[in-house]
Amino acid sequence: MKFRVGPKGPAFFVRKMRLSPLEERIADIVTPVLEDMGYALVQAKMTSAEKRNILQILAENPETHNLGVDECAKLSRAVSAVLDVEDPIAGAYDLELSSPGIDRPLTRPEDFQIWQGFEAKIELDIPTDNGQKKFRGFLKGLSPEGEISLETDQGMVAFSVNSVHKAKLVLTDALIEKSKQMQTTYQNKDVKE
Repeated sequence: MKFRVGPKGPAFFVRKMRLSPLEERIADIVTPVLEDMGYALVQAKMTSAEKRNILQILAENPETHNLGVDECAKLSRAVSAVLDVEDPIAGAYDLELSSPGIDRPLTRPEDFQIWQGFEAKIELDIPTDNGQKKFRGFLKGLSPEGEISLETDQGMVAFSVNSVHKAKLVLTDALIEKSKQMQTTYQNKDVKE
C-alpha cells in the first residue's frame, strides 16, 4: 500500500508554521546568535509548569547533531544576553537550553533527510482518508518538493512536510550507535586540526 497525504508546497515554511507568534519571534532572535557561534536552532518552545513560564531552546552542533555540557552553558549565556536586550517574553521565565537528545524531535525539513534510514514517529495535522493520523516507520527521505517518505509495517506512505504536526526519532540501538559515531568523528577531526 502506498498513499500520499497533505498539500504539496515549499518545505522551508514548516519551522515557522509550527510555532506560536511568540516562539517565532524568539526563534528569529536566537537563530542569528546560535549561527554566529557555529550552531543551529532545532526548536524554540514556550511551556509552563507550576505557574512558571519555561523557554526551552534545543540547539545542535551541525556536525554532531548534539551539544556537550560546556557548549550548552556557553550558548545559554549568549542566548540569555540577547533575550535580555530584546525582551520578547512578558514576565519572568526560566531558560532551558539543551541538546535535542538522541531521540530528538524532527522540526526542520532537512531533519527528515539527515535521519534517513532511522525509525520515527510522525503525527499529521489532519487524519488520512482512512482516519490514520499517527505513523511509525523508517524515514526514506525528503523529496525536493517537500514530500516525506516513510516505510511502515503497512507499506510505504508519503506526505507533505507541511502536513506534519510533530515528528520524533525513536530510540533504537542503531540510532545510539550512529550518535556515537558522529561524536567520535567530530572529536577525531578536532584532534587532527
